[in-house]
Amino acid sequence: MTISTIQIREETKKTLLSMKLHPRETYEEVIERMIEDLSQLNEETIKEIEEARKEIESGRFVTHEQLKKALDL
Repeated sequence: MTISTIQIREETKKTLLSMKLHPRETYEEVIERMIEDLSQLNEETIKEIEEARKEIESGRFVTHEQLKKALDL
């Protein structure tokens, strides 16, 4: 494993510090968790977008106007 020093703004460091799950968690662990969460979110989001497109293409959607009318707004 290679250890590198990086430069970050103090504000970024404070944000990373606030994201720690426990005081002994390293910044490396925080960043790894963020990367993992982001990749999972992207996969899930892509699937949801694909499903939404299929629904729209098949006509299974409601416009804002239709929803307002249905809710008496």
